[in-house]
Amino acid sequence: MLGIGETLREARMRQGIDITEVETRTKIRAKYLRALENEEFALLPGPTFVRSFLRTYGDYLGIDSSLLIEEFRARHESPDPLEPRQPIGAPPPRGRERQQRRSIGGPPSPGVLIVGAVVGILVILLIVGLSSDSGPGGGDKDETATEKARTSTQRTTPRRKRRERPAAPRRVTLKISPTAPTYVCIDRGEGTEPEIENSLAKAQTFRGKHLRVNLGRRSVKITANGKAVKITPGPTPVGFDFRPGKTRELPDGQRPCQ
Repeated sequence: MLGIGETLREARMRQGIDITEVETRTKIRAKYLRALENEEFALLPGPTFVRSFLRTYGDYLGIDSSLLIEEFRARHESPDPLEPRQPIGAPPPRGRERQQRRSIGGPPSPGVLIVGAVVGILVILLIVGLSSDSGPGGGDKDETATEKARTSTQRTTPRRKRRERPAAPRRVTLKISPTAPTYVCIDRGEGTEPEIENSLAKAQTFRGKHLRVNLGRRSVKITANGKAVKITPGPTPVGFDFRPGKTRELPDGQRPCQ
């Protein structure tokens, strides 16, 4: 029975496919493809990447990739395999705690203060009116009381604060939702090591101050800080550079993992 690497190599050579063509079609780097064929699994980032690349490579060659993965698990994985690195970025803010803090007491709102002031003024006017009706010269007193009430209202009514604009985001929250398994490479800027290089099959969120993304397919949905990113349809890969409040498409040669 052939091993994992021999099975992949024989299937590729039988179909007359060059390793560079496999790299272009699967978006798996050539050095990782050669490592799979030579069973040098230690050259790959971890067991999760090995299983993902075996599935993608096997499906491309028309091999039952589930058998390759089971053989890899039986021969090379330990009972407690190490998990890959966590996705980049900080944990989301604790919104429930903020809501609880807001709901526990606090100073009265400007609206409550205004209602209280108006009620107090009406009471004063009522008392002054009753007093002026019982003696001479009530009309002059009414006018004086009314003027005082207006002045008091102007002094006690607080000015409405202008609505403050929300502060500009200081980090990028990136959500990638592929419609089919798609190669994804993400780093934190030019010259940095890739944070993740894998085949992404379901939606995942990443966070950071500066993120660069290289996608093997354009059939994905991306949102940056809740705003949809426009992706021009096409058969070629695409890459983006994300910073707080700024998004730009990267030309070929400037994307990560190239």
